[in-house]
Amino acid sequence: MFANLPTLAFAGIGLMGLPMTRRLLAAGHSLHVWNRNADKCLPLEQGGAVRVTSPAELCREADIVMLCLADTAAVREVVFGPGGIVEGARAGQVLVDFSSLEPAATREMAAELAARTGMRWVDAPVSGGTPGAEAGTLAIMAGGEVADIERIRPILAHLGQRLTRMGDVGAGQVTKVCNQMIVACNALVIAEVVALAEKAGVDASLIAPALAGGFADSKPLQILAPQMAESRFEPIKWHVRTLLKDLDTAAKLSREQGSATPMSGLAAQLMRLHASQGHLEHDPATLVQQYREEQA
Repeated sequence: MFANLPTLAFAGIGLMGLPMTRRLLAAGHSLHVWNRNADKCLPLEQGGAVRVTSPAELCREADIVMLCLADTAAVREVVFGPGGIVEGARAGQVLVDFSSLEPAATREMAAELAARTGMRWVDAPVSGGTPGAEAGTLAIMAGGEVADIERIRPILAHLGQRLTRMGDVGAGQVTKVCNQMIVACNALVIAEVVALAEKAGVDASLIAPALAGGFADSKPLQILAPQMAESRFEPIKWHVRTLLKDLDTAAKLSREQGSATPMSGLAAQLMRLHASQGHLEHDPATLVQQYREEQA
């Protein structure tokens, strides 16, 4: 490892966490890791990471503790549950949460952690999926104190092409909700487009290249439309359950703020229908199947 680099810790070695931690190791950081399923840490141990047996142990040597977990409940358990981060945290450390959570819950947990331990919280959800995590081109939207975000900026430069401070703690999560509203609605429309093109006798595999550079172009279009046209649903790069969870967060936030979000509300119901048909753990590219079946 390189001298004078902060020691890092990371909890959550999943689809996103694994490529992110590999990039941190490649950058020369000492890295301590924890995952509920310890076997997922093996590739990182082979690369020089140190596996610990509880989230609290992550705080023993680390300056910065990072999380990339499934949802609000998972983060609360890892931070405040038995053997959680709160048992090892101390003033001067920063927790960086890459997970996508409810903004209000993030603010509540950050306040509690700071009051009990002095450890500060930065919510830093990401966008870009596993390809972005592997390439280090994620878009990172952060909420927290300016000094804390500037402290972690050189570290996060190994993970993302851009880190934007959106405001105080919780602002990163609000921005991620907005991001997911756009992504989920886009994914559903792309599924409709591919199914419609097929029904009308057009080669749907040509949709993405034909629209590239035009007003309808987007990263979801370029990624999802070819997968949908080819019925290429594996390997799974992200999950329907993730989009559904984030759309539900959007609906909750809109109620709290008294803001109308009818398109995202409809998207949540369509996503829930798709999940109920056995696709909860599948790639969102499978959304096209819903429209194909309707037309059959």
